[in-house]
Amino acid sequence: MEQLKIIVAIVGIIVTIYLLIKKYETRTVLIGMGLIMAIITLNPMSALDAFAKSMTSSGLIMAICSSMGFAYVMKYTECDTHLVHLLTKPLSGLKFFLIPIATIITFFINIAIPSAAGCAAAVGATLIPVLKSAGVRPAMAGAAILAGTFGSMMSPGSSHSAMISEMSGLTITQVNLSHAPYNIIAGAIGAVMLTLVALFLKDYGKEHREAYAKENQATENHFTKVNVLYALAPLIPLIILVIGGTSLQATPGLEWTKMGVPQAMLIGAIYGILVTRKSPIKISNEFFNGMGSAYANVLGIIIAASVFVAGLKSTGAIDAAIEFLKHSNEFVRWGATIGPFLMGIITGSGDAAAIAFNTAVTPHAVELGYTHVNLGMAAAISGAIGRTMSPIAGVTIVCAGLAGVNPVEMVKRTAPGMILATLFLALFML
Repeated sequence: MEQLKIIVAIVGIIVTIYLLIKKYETRTVLIGMGLIMAIITLNPMSALDAFAKSMTSSGLIMAICSSMGFAYVMKYTECDTHLVHLLTKPLSGLKFFLIPIATIITFFINIAIPSAAGCAAAVGATLIPVLKSAGVRPAMAGAAILAGTFGSMMSPGSSHSAMISEMSGLTITQVNLSHAPYNIIAGAIGAVMLTLVALFLKDYGKEHREAYAKENQATENHFTKVNVLYALAPLIPLIILVIGGTSLQATPGLEWTKMGVPQAMLIGAIYGILVTRKSPIKISNEFFNGMGSAYANVLGIIIAASVFVAGLKSTGAIDAAIEFLKHSNEFVRWGATIGPFLMGIITGSGDAAAIAFNTAVTPHAVELGYTHVNLGMAAAISGAIGRTMSPIAGVTIVCAGLAGVNPVEMVKRTAPGMILATLFLALFML
């Protein structure tokens, strides 16, 4: 029976990876394979119980759903567009240095607009034409935006931060502040390496500027006026949560900032209503539409991953892997980083692999000699970095479309920086 369970686990993992590579729907694959493994090992209720338990994980639901609701409000009011234009308007004269600056700007805007594809669409629509008109090759212009789209790991609405918060007992803000230095350095590595690649490939020059001028027949749709009050809206919850989660909260008059993610997101949405004077009814609809989308598309993957992990546990594979890692700590750092990184490249999404790892292994972080924050967020960031050099990722396709290039041409440029950033996480974060 034990041999049968091992075979079931190995075949289940291989089939799951194959189906994800083939782009079958992630939730269906994870739930289906988890149930099959649980049934074959005569423990179907473990998978069903995992499904039920993860449906009502209050910390995750509150943080993720409220953040996505707020993101929908920002998109509806166009406050996110005002923020992007406020930050990018003064940059057109920076020429070659626009490449790393575009990556850094995207990275930090991605904290306020946590959807990778949504952020790329908002930032890329403005910055990619600026980069191309300054003389940057289109493939590099798209790559500059793509390379910054894992800043969302520091967002208060990150599903990974919420998961680690529940495991560690820290607040989401404390989790994000703990791993922020590593995430920022990984982003800086990506920006610097992309700049060196641009130099090596001669991706900046007069010929690219002239080519863009010739092919750009249509009149550019310039954003006429930035409203600073609108631009501040996406940052309001972020500012409140950072102040409330640090010693700044003790400053007289700022005690009120100590609050949870949902409260901060609601304050941000109310601010959006006041400054844009949009219909409160429509904004309420957008907020709740965003919450529903978050439960279906983000929490749905977390729920599905918990079913898959329950199926694996029923085979004994999880317990065996944890026992192995306890006595072979040198493999933990590589399993937690290279594994999600490769899955991110192959499947175009780092979430499924990172969430599965964080559900199965990260709860045992202390036994393995790590903290929940470092082990869990290393896996999450590595998965996001892998997705950032995947030619089939949604965000890559968005950037490629805006730049008018083949996704593979962009990935060639982001790859060196993303590989080095992952090695940095493995060697210094773990």
